[in-house]
Amino acid sequence: MSTAGQVSQKNTRSTARLQTLHIMTINVHKGFSFFNRRHVLPELRDAVNTLSTDMVFLQEVIGVNRKHAIRFYDWPDVPQYEYLADTMWPDFAYGRNAVYPDGDHGNALLSRFPILSYENRDISITGTEERGLLHCLLDVPGHSRVHAICVHLGLRQAHRLEQLMLLCELLESIPKSEPIIIAGDFNDWRLQANKILAECDVHEVFVSHYGRPAKSFPARWPFLRLDRIYIRNACVRNPEALYHRPWSHLSDHVPLIAEVCL
Repeated sequence: MSTAGQVSQKNTRSTARLQTLHIMTINVHKGFSFFNRRHVLPELRDAVNTLSTDMVFLQEVIGVNRKHAIRFYDWPDVPQYEYLADTMWPDFAYGRNAVYPDGDHGNALLSRFPILSYENRDISITGTEERGLLHCLLDVPGHSRVHAICVHLGLRQAHRLEQLMLLCELLESIPKSEPIIIAGDFNDWRLQANKILAECDVHEVFVSHYGRPAKSFPARWPFLRLDRIYIRNACVRNPEALYHRPWSHLSDHVPLIAEVCL
C-alpha cells in the first residue's frame, strides 16, 4: 500500500546547473534526547539550521502527538517536520508510517528545491513495526529529475531482508540514467544491506571512502553502523558522521552528512 501526493512549488526554477547537493540524514527520535530524558526539538532545529544543507532526510519524526502537546510547553503547533523546516527548507514531504491513538510518526524530507511529487510505500511486514519508504522526485537546477528516498527499516533481520528487496524493486522502477540518493536508518547492524543494494547499482558513501559504514548508534557511545547514505548516478565528497556536541545529545542516533555531486 502506498500514498502519493503533490507538493506546492515555492522555489523559482533556475537555469543554472547545480553540481553539488549538501545532504543530511538523522533519526530524530521523535524530538527527544537519549533515553527520552528531554524534549530537545527546539535545540535540534537550531543545530540543523547551522549546517545549511540542501536536503534533510528525517526518520521517527512526529506528525501529531496530542499527549505530548499537552505535556510539553514548547511542543510546536505544527508537525515536527514543518517545525524543523522553518524558513530554510520551503518544500517538505511526510510519509506517515505508524498511527496510534495519540498521533502518528514516520519519515520526512526537507528540501530547498521543489518536490514535484512523492510516494510513501508501506514496507511493513508483520506485527506492529510499521515501516516505510518515502520516495520524492525533486526538480534540481540542471537535473530535472532527482530521486530522494528516505528509509527506515525494521529491527528484525528477516524483516529487513524483505524490506531491502522491496527497496530494490523501487530502484529497478527508476530509469537507469536518473540520479538517486537514499538515506536513513537501516537498522542493519549485521551489515547485509550493502551486498544486496550493490546488485541494484547503488553504493554506500562511507564504504566508498572509508571502507565501512559509519558508526552511528547509540549517539553517546556509537558502535553500531545503522545509518547509511547510498547513491546512484552520482559521486560524493566529504562524508562525515557528526559525533561532537551538540549532536551527541540531540538524539539516540548520530547524524550523517555528505556532499553529493551530480
